[in-house]
Amino acid sequence: MSINISLKRTAFKPITISKAIALLGLPLCFMANGHDMLPAKVQTQPILFTNATVHTVTNGVMQDSDVLIADGKVIAVAQDIDAASAGITSTTPQKTDYSELLDNAQVVDASGKHLYPGLIALDTTMGLVEVEMMRPSNDAYEVGFINPQLEAISAFNPDSEIIPTVRVNGITHAQVVPQGDGLAGQSALVAMDSWTIEDALVASNKQFHLYWPHVRWLSKDADKRKEQLADLDRRVEHVFNAFADGQRYLLAKQAGKINKIDLRWQALAPLYEGNGQLFIHAQSQQQIEQAIALAKQYSFNIVIVGGYDAWRVADALAEVNAKVIYNQTLALPKRKDEPIDLAFKIPALLKQAQVPFAIGFSSDWNSRNLPFAAGQSVAYGLTKQEALQSITLDAAKVLDIDDMGAIAPGFKANIILATGDILDPMQAGIESIYIDGRKIDLNNRHQQLYQKYLKR
Repeated sequence: MSINISLKRTAFKPITISKAIALLGLPLCFMANGHDMLPAKVQTQPILFTNATVHTVTNGVMQDSDVLIADGKVIAVAQDIDAASAGITSTTPQKTDYSELLDNAQVVDASGKHLYPGLIALDTTMGLVEVEMMRPSNDAYEVGFINPQLEAISAFNPDSEIIPTVRVNGITHAQVVPQGDGLAGQSALVAMDSWTIEDALVASNKQFHLYWPHVRWLSKDADKRKEQLADLDRRVEHVFNAFADGQRYLLAKQAGKINKIDLRWQALAPLYEGNGQLFIHAQSQQQIEQAIALAKQYSFNIVIVGGYDAWRVADALAEVNAKVIYNQTLALPKRKDEPIDLAFKIPALLKQAQVPFAIGFSSDWNSRNLPFAAGQSVAYGLTKQEALQSITLDAAKVLDIDDMGAIAPGFKANIILATGDILDPMQAGIESIYIDGRKIDLNNRHQQLYQKYLKR
């Protein structure tokens, strides 16, 4: 049995003798917790889906249409690809001849079925947490207030038992996010079917995560409340001072005046240079306004994660071209005097306010409910197309990725084949999922236990 120990820091961190003994003393049943579903092989044969209802996202819903994929990409989407290819003449040079691909293609009859783009789960701890209540299996959190050098991907477990149980609901990719206080580290986008971390990783710009300071519960005692607010002011000041230190370090480096390398500020450099995004976890209007002030000061590209009050400050967000990951779709109101269904309506309010947003579901195993959270927003103001787009194309745009989240030529062949509406848990009926054109195994621990107890 091999034991994979991932370091969560970019710099080498020695393991103490006591920690090594503790690791070796863990129960073998806990350490050997990888799932037994084999990752799919690279696509080698073109696949033609025929007669499907295609939810393209970029071009509406196409009835009785074909989709051709090859080499992990969508090649063509048309009502009859074979006929379109055969109809090439000297007067229609803009058409493309797909005859060679079609001759070798595996044909999947999707009559009466639906094709959707793969879903992208934002703000998850996928592969970082195995059992929430067991600290040794939780690698999502690190101590310290300023840790921009930490990379969540280094602790990602591609063999997590949770991954197959989540992707069966249509989630093909997940953003793996570090948790913590202050500047917690960097996230990454991963595919939900891989042998190794390197296989899973999807190339993207740097993604830094800042948890904006807040007070969870204000005390009713006046002296205690005053103390809490003073501490909050100190933590906010700490955030601004940290970014000032980072900027000074970068300027000193550019001037050749660095005497000692600081991994924190070195890691943060792409953010000041415009090659990264700062994901600021903030819910209240005050937090979001403070985050916008920070973005203005350094011209940062920011994404507000949470965004409960983002619709209230739409104009301010537009000034800094901010985007939002809204993660409260199935939550209760945050204030006693708010309507009971306000959290459900906020995606529609963001849409009305023209705030670019995507719907996220901040969890590990529970992120499998992402499509149903999007479906909830349909009952409260979004159209089905807008809700689907919020967890596909818009989610990709939040990460500055331009070839995922739609079924269109040139996009990655991340495709869901279903018998019904994937936003509805009662009729989704997902039959097959393809990641980069690879048909993945939909078996998982839940199904294995279900089959086991059927035989009881």
